[in-house]
Amino acid sequence: MTGDGRQGTGDRRYKFQELQVYQLALDYLDRVYEIAYTLPAVEKFNLRSQIERAATSVVLNIAEGSTGQSDPEQSRFTSMALRSYLETVACFDIAERRQYVSGCNLQPVRESGHQLFVKLSALRRSLSRPRTEDR
Repeated sequence: MTGDGRQGTGDRRYKFQELQVYQLALDYLDRVYEIAYTLPAVEKFNLRSQIERAATSVVLNIAEGSTGQSDPEQSRFTSMALRSYLETVACFDIAERRQYVSGCNLQPVRESGHQLFVKLSALRRSLSRPRTEDR
């Protein structure tokens, strides 16, 4: 293993790691975890766990759907990533309503999340379009 916890794979990267939407999802995940960490201890196994799992699911579904999949199959994984993203939005709404986090502290993660939502939606749309065959 390397010092950062990765196995020594050199510079090998997978297709999904190069995708902008994947990088946005990783950034969003970091922001979600930062906020989740501030939730009260009583929420550790409920809201905190739920929002962390949902944000992680966004990243994992992008990765899982990206390689060796047909367009319809990749679109299915992208749809699951979108649903998981929307789950994080609902979790933030709950956290704000319970006054665990202020709306002002949520603004940056909400903006980051919206960028992710736009990219995921565009990816799903592009996968749903019929392909024109080369002539």
